[in-house]
Amino acid sequence: MQPRLQTSTWLRAIAVAGALTSLPSASSFAQQPAGDAAAQQAFNNSCRTCHSVKEGDNRLGPNLNKIVGRKAGSLPDYNYSSSMKEAGFVWDQDKLARFMVKPDEVVSGNKMQPYGGISADEAGKIVAYLQAESQ
Repeated sequence: MQPRLQTSTWLRAIAVAGALTSLPSASSFAQQPAGDAAAQQAFNNSCRTCHSVKEGDNRLGPNLNKIVGRKAGSLPDYNYSSSMKEAGFVWDQDKLARFMVKPDEVVSGNKMQPYGGISADEAGKIVAYLQAESQ
């Protein structure tokens, strides 16, 4: 009876090891699809009150449709702060994420100041969501 118990334990160990190797790695969890529910939820929680992803749908803040690659302060139908109009750069993923985390460090005197301050992780999710929604 003893050999059968050892064989059963050994087979179970092999089955568990095989199952574990088929699981996604931790890095693949971090690389979730840009349009996933967590990214949309991050946008909804932090941005949706003031911003939209629909072109032309400006609210308290400008719409964020195709924000990556757009010159800062350049939508013709939104009243930006003078500091945003004069920022002189094009939004890229990094600058946009940094702006969400610490807006005043990217554009001093912007209108979003009291609302900024999300985590870098949330900002990354939001940037991914914005890019997915702008295609």
